[in-house]
Amino acid sequence: MRLKLIPSETSIDFFRHAKLFLGLSGLGVLASVLAFFVIGLNFGIDFRGGTLIRTESRLAVDVGQYRDVLTPLKLGDVSISEVFDPNFPADKHVTQIRIEQQSDSEAVTVETIGTIKAALYTLDPEMKFPAIESVGPKVSGELIWTAILAVVLAITAVLFYIWLRFEWQFSVGAVLALIHDVMLTIGVFSVFQIRFDLAIIAAILTIVGYSLNDTVVVFDRVRENLRKYRTTPLKEVLNLSINETLSRTLMTSGTTLIALIALFFLGGDVIRGFVFAMIWGIVVGTYSSIFIASTFLLRLGVKRDWSANANGGGAGTQFADIDA
Repeated sequence: MRLKLIPSETSIDFFRHAKLFLGLSGLGVLASVLAFFVIGLNFGIDFRGGTLIRTESRLAVDVGQYRDVLTPLKLGDVSISEVFDPNFPADKHVTQIRIEQQSDSEAVTVETIGTIKAALYTLDPEMKFPAIESVGPKVSGELIWTAILAVVLAITAVLFYIWLRFEWQFSVGAVLALIHDVMLTIGVFSVFQIRFDLAIIAAILTIVGYSLNDTVVVFDRVRENLRKYRTTPLKEVLNLSINETLSRTLMTSGTTLIALIALFFLGGDVIRGFVFAMIWGIVVGTYSSIFIASTFLLRLGVKRDWSANANGGGAGTQFADIDA
């Protein structure tokens, strides 16, 4: 006997509370924009420049003692935080030390790092330094613009792909849903001050691809049903299409979330920010594919002039019948 978590046939009216969902999403995007400009992002070393030192010690971490031995070095802004991970043995205590860039031309020098190590050895002569990352201000500035360009180009590529594959109304609906997903993700990172680095940019690009995949599946079914039900109102066609793909959408997202949740709790601190972004992105991406992209498509309408396609031709552009 097969276990069926989602019924094969559902008849949910996804547009019954469309204004409510659009309003909540609009407020979420607005709050994200305000949080970005008012609170800002907690940029990691990749974007801010400076040095990140990771230490391992058999002794319990006392942040005050760490700060006491580093303060006389006059390193400027120094952030010290203990890293907690359920995979760590009882005698393994990990700390992350972030040091601001020391000048306009370079990050912490090798000599300064040596001085920092010497100071920390006074707390534990057997202390280990498994990771030291140093990024200069020029590189960090270039990384910021490269990251922004990567996200913008990805969304632009989606705009043209959906336009060629379907029609411009589908394209606008999909891109607005992607912008919604990206903005909410940035907003969450801003509000909770989760470290924002290059790994998070990779997560955002992955979210764009995942959300697009869900949206294209729904839009493909919409196009098929537009051919099949030529006189049925667009709202009913959209509802039918989302219901027909609901099981696939929720099962795909659910199985992906199971793996990500396991990684979040068991994968360690290094990838936790990336995994959190993926979890959040899949949740909002699934939501936007069902409620946001389709709602915008309903508002924009779809050209349904079948005079040139009476014999079963494509519903979209010249690329509408290409399986890609």
